[in-house]
Amino acid sequence: MEEQHIASAFDRDLEAIQARIMKMGGLVEAAIIDAARALETSDEELAIEVRRRDKDIDSLEELINEEAARLIAIRSPTAGDLRLVLSVMKISANLERIGDYAKNMAKRTVVLAQGPTVREGTSALRRMAREVERMLNDALDAYIQRDIELAEDVIARDHDVDQMYNALFREFLTFMMEDPRNITPCMHLHFIAKNTERMGDHATAIAEQVIYLVTGERPDEGRIKADTTSTKVQEI
Repeated sequence: MEEQHIASAFDRDLEAIQARIMKMGGLVEAAIIDAARALETSDEELAIEVRRRDKDIDSLEELINEEAARLIAIRSPTAGDLRLVLSVMKISANLERIGDYAKNMAKRTVVLAQGPTVREGTSALRRMAREVERMLNDALDAYIQRDIELAEDVIARDHDVDQMYNALFREFLTFMMEDPRNITPCMHLHFIAKNTERMGDHATAIAEQVIYLVTGERPDEGRIKADTTSTKVQEI
């Protein structure tokens, strides 16, 4: 009877933590969408709001980590339950990093709004950000549903985001070579594109965590990235 009580208490505590994970995920998804919209429309107020809301994301991560650590200390979970708690902590860490990248996008948007703009890239960046937001949404759904197929689909789609980034990288290089006045704004836009690509990596990491949670095995370590720009930068 006492063991059953302990198990039910563990389940309640874990449900509370997972509810916070989903709340955190919703805030991060909104940050991605709003940061991309602020960039495309040069909306400084919205960009500032995205930066302000990042504190809420950080606070949730701290709370999740505290509650997860407390759960491990007090409930002494079994191996399977421990894997679940550790997965929650890793997912929250990935969400926090995505939120940071959205905040950085918003910071650069404010800077870009003060000077000459390169409009050609902002729409493509918003499409790229939208795809990353969909990946994140599906990764979180896969976590809640323990859906391996959906998690694997998210992992496969990271290749598309990498290709979007590669195309934008080449486009920004072209703009900079055509007109030196484009160098500063294009550098900012390039960093935004790279941050967005990294958001996709963290959404993928959440999907990989889902697979590990369900199967106890990690996806293939040798996942090939389609970001070839590091080599190209060295060549240039």
